[in-house]
Amino acid sequence: MLRRTGGGFGYLALAGLLGRDARAELSPSPLSSPMNPLASKPPHFAAKAKRVIFLFMPGGPSQVDTFDPKPALTKNNGKPSPKLYLGQQRNLLASPWKFQKHGQAGLDVSELFPRIAGRIDELCVIRSMTADDTNHPGGCLQMNTGERVNSRPSMGAWVTYGLGSENQNLPGFIAIGPGPLIEGARQYGSSFLPASYQGTFVSDLDNPIRNLSNQAVGAPQQRQELDALKRLNQLHAQGRPEDTRLAARIASFELAYRMQSEAPEAFDLKGESAATKALYGIDQPHTAIFGKQCLLARRLVERGVRFVQLYHTTGGFQPWDQHDNLKSGHEKNALATDQPIAGLLQDLKTQGLLDETLVIWGGEFGRTPAAQGADGRDHHPFGFTMWMAGGGVRGGMTYGATDELGWDAVENPVHVHDLHATILHLLGIDHEQLTYRHAGRDFRLTDVSGRIVRGILT
Repeated sequence: MLRRTGGGFGYLALAGLLGRDARAELSPSPLSSPMNPLASKPPHFAAKAKRVIFLFMPGGPSQVDTFDPKPALTKNNGKPSPKLYLGQQRNLLASPWKFQKHGQAGLDVSELFPRIAGRIDELCVIRSMTADDTNHPGGCLQMNTGERVNSRPSMGAWVTYGLGSENQNLPGFIAIGPGPLIEGARQYGSSFLPASYQGTFVSDLDNPIRNLSNQAVGAPQQRQELDALKRLNQLHAQGRPEDTRLAARIASFELAYRMQSEAPEAFDLKGESAATKALYGIDQPHTAIFGKQCLLARRLVERGVRFVQLYHTTGGFQPWDQHDNLKSGHEKNALATDQPIAGLLQDLKTQGLLDETLVIWGGEFGRTPAAQGADGRDHHPFGFTMWMAGGGVRGGMTYGATDELGWDAVENPVHVHDLHATILHLLGIDHEQLTYRHAGRDFRLTDVSGRIVRGILT
């Protein structure tokens, strides 16, 4: 009826709804079976990294107070900035923390991070990051999805779409954050990608995956119920061979069943030794929460989870957003994360996982070298710092530079699209080929931009 009436336009709409998943098969990217959307798939080329841990610091850590020292800023403290910020004249603000050189390469690290400084030879510090949005919602979305306004799939969703998961009993993408997130699920969602690639969000570290245990029936009866449901669904699907969505839903039921046996063990820290818990700072109140997040990340990647994102949201949804009280705020945040992150890097290396695990640290942007009020810094996306470790990245080096005061990236600028292209490259994915057809065009994580930052690769 829809095909014959109204000139066929109603049928076109129905075909669009039913065919959206199928159109993904036109993409040259590696694809999964409809029956198992998270099946592990080969990369486009040999990969340096197999998995990713993204340590996201919402709010924007200050580059000139962490990994990008500026002696000229200290010298000119309190003087009017030669550069206006969004048309406003502000006075320069020297960092209240000292920097020292660490590691064989002698890289500068603020005294905020004494433990991470001890692992500096494993870090590639990118001092020339740039982004496009001065506000948190757009900045967080761009860093996590590549787009600062419209809904787009998150980076973790793109990665699991392209590569699947190495463990079929756990989600391929898990996001962990105990506090609220600005823009919420858009930061880890799948948008127009199939829902199978959306991140599984964990907010309760004591009860990580809710509604997983079946209190109503035992495992044998549940298995019989799922088998009966599967047979009925398969009979229904036989008359609709072109529609892959039902098969994907059958697979999701099966994944949930398998998760009941493996997920509780993966999230259970009781079996970890006291020494390991102390390494992550779980035995200390100020590091316990992020320490648990980091230890969970190690446990998940060693079990084959492809992408793990940790949100440092213990102190609110934007804890690094120090418009005032810069000293107390950054000190509190650094104290909560320094030991857990250093412990994670050390543990990954000890377990032989660091070479194939890409670890990323940073926020949605940085902070201004000039003061906001008496003792704060404003948002700053025009030149900020992030670092990467493991997974095919050269350690013990800095890449790019900002000007002498820390305003703008002036040497080897790295846009967010470039960062995403490089992350995909390390995973063996051509960022121009990982596409998904939606609304009449092929979308990708890097949109129509992005270049691989080859100077940081091993």
